[in-house]
Amino acid sequence: MAKLVGDEARANRPARDILLERLLEALLIETLRSVPETTASPGLLKGLSDDRLNIALRCMHAKPDQNWTVAELAKQAGLSRSAFFARFNKTLGIAPMDYLLHWRMTLAKQMLRQTKCGVAEVANKVGYGSASAFSVAFSRHTGFPPAQYGRQTDLMATTEPAEPI
Repeated sequence: MAKLVGDEARANRPARDILLERLLEALLIETLRSVPETTASPGLLKGLSDDRLNIALRCMHAKPDQNWTVAELAKQAGLSRSAFFARFNKTLGIAPMDYLLHWRMTLAKQMLRQTKCGVAEVANKVGYGSASAFSVAFSRHTGFPPAQYGRQTDLMATTEPAEPI
């Protein structure tokens, strides 16, 4: 895996940055997986190492715009609703819907920072039926309305000094 990262870093091919980011994520996960499970504290890595929870996590990550419920995620994981909720909470240290909210807000912040998507488009992409519902949730989560968050990021990017040549 490390050889792939090195080869890709030296190459100047299309989508190099995207591929490097994914390879580094995979390398990090593989490195963290090598830590004995008994020492792992609750969190995403521990959740990913759980065969059942891994399925639900992958579903949330692959389709953040889907209207997920605990019952649907439990079904995906092959567990009862109560067993899934308890196992998720114990393993990740957070309730499934709270995790999904954090994941959606992480994606939303990234989209607002790195793309020219409008608030309504970001809301749709992260699973909100309306821009106003998304704005309320985003503001509660970050302390800033999404439009202001995007503008602040743009402002910070234009006021940062250029890197020396």
